[in-house]
Amino acid sequence: MRPQIVLFGDSITEQSFRPGGWGAALADTYSRKADVIVRGYGGYNTRWALFLLNHLIPLGCTKPPVATIIFFGANDAALLGRNNERQHVPVEEYEENIRRIVNHLKEYSPTMLVVLITPPPVNEEGRKEYARSVYGEKAVDLPERTNEMAGVYAKLCVELAKELGLSSINLWSKMQETEGWEKKFLSDGLHLTEEGNAILHQEVVRVFNEAWLCASEMPYDFPHHSEIDWRNPENAFQQRC
Repeated sequence: MRPQIVLFGDSITEQSFRPGGWGAALADTYSRKADVIVRGYGGYNTRWALFLLNHLIPLGCTKPPVATIIFFGANDAALLGRNNERQHVPVEEYEENIRRIVNHLKEYSPTMLVVLITPPPVNEEGRKEYARSVYGEKAVDLPERTNEMAGVYAKLCVELAKELGLSSINLWSKMQETEGWEKKFLSDGLHLTEEGNAILHQEVVRVFNEAWLCASEMPYDFPHHSEIDWRNPENAFQQRC
C-alpha cells in the first residue's frame, strides 16, 4: 500500500481539492508515491476537531499516515462579540488543543512527520465585502475576524511547533510578503484564491523536501511502464513483491 499523507483542517483544507487547490496539487506532486487524504471540516475550530481524533486515526490502526498536516486557527481566531463568536477559541486553549492533536498522532507513530500551518492573514475589507454580498443591508459593519488577531494565533502556532520539534508553515507571514496579497491570495478576505493555493502548495512541498518526504526520492508503488518487458510482464511485478 502507498503511504498516506493526511490533511487535517477546516474549510481551507476541505476546499483544497477544488480546481487549483493546494491539496489537489499535492496529490499530483505525490502521484503514485503517496495517497493524499483530505480531512477538512468547514467551520470547525480546534475544540471541535478534538472529537474527530479517533476517526482520523482509529484505535487499533496498524498503519498510521506517514505525514499529517494540521491546519486550524482561522475559526478559533473569530472575535467575541461579532457574528461568528460561536467559533471562537481562546488562544491559550487553541495552543492546548493543537498540542493534544499532535500528541494523539505521535502516540500512534513517533516517526510521523507532523506539520503545523498557521491561519492565513485576514483582509478585513474583503470580509466586509463578502458579508455584504451574502447578507445585504443586514451585514454588520465590523468584520468577524481581524488580521491582527489572526497574527496572534499564527505566532503561537509557530512557537508551539518549535517547542514540539515540528515543522511549521507561517502562512500568515508568508502571504503578506507579497504586495497586494489581500486580493491576490484571498478570495473573500479569508479563503484562498488559486494563487493563494499555489503558494501554500509550494510551502508544503518545501517543508516536506527539507524533512524526509521528498517526492522525487520516493519509489513508485508499481513499476514504471518502461521497466515492463511486454513479452514477460510478470517479471517486473515479481521483483516488487
